[in-house]
Amino acid sequence: MAMLTHAQIWMALDRLAERAGLSASGLAKKAGLDPTTFNKSKRITPEGRPRWPSTESVAKSLTATNTTFDTFVQLVDDPGRAATKKAIPLSGLAQAGKHGYFDDAGFPVGHGWDEIPFPAISDEHAYALEISGDSMEPAYREGTVIIVSPAASIRRGDRVVLKTRDGEVMVKELKRRTAKTIELRSINPEHPARTLSTREVLWTHRVVWASQ
Repeated sequence: MAMLTHAQIWMALDRLAERAGLSASGLAKKAGLDPTTFNKSKRITPEGRPRWPSTESVAKSLTATNTTFDTFVQLVDDPGRAATKKAIPLSGLAQAGKHGYFDDAGFPVGHGWDEIPFPAISDEHAYALEISGDSMEPAYREGTVIIVSPAASIRRGDRVVLKTRDGEVMVKELKRRTAKTIELRSINPEHPARTLSTREVLWTHRVVWASQ
């Protein structure tokens, strides 16, 4: 199966609405969102790029329909068969900076990982990190699980996980990357932006999904 795509997530939202006996706009209204939030026209940016639904809108839709995230994961897959899941490594973000959690390439190693089921993903090195604390609110709250793919291509505006040579593991938004520097926005707008030398960064991986 290919890596998780925009189309799969939008289709899962459509299936969620159908299960609740609602249209896409009806689901948005029930979730307290603008009725046009899930419209087909909102699934593409003005520049023609596929757009992800916000994690907040998905979380509100799950709450409004009394649906668990695990059930939503099943809706991502073909509804005509059992969801195909892969167990991927899971650790807390706070622990991920400790020695022994990643190899030099940034792939998860060691025995400090738990596991989480997730729809089959082509990146064999994908992993999950659980957010603790409130430093990344409102985007990522306590308990949010982010899915990270080392194989995914990274573009400006993507949310990424980085590890520095000092052992710091952080989640940021990529603002700009040059041959010498990496400019990063904080997930929480109240926190300052950071600029790192490329020599300071061991690896950078893209966040491909979040649980809320």
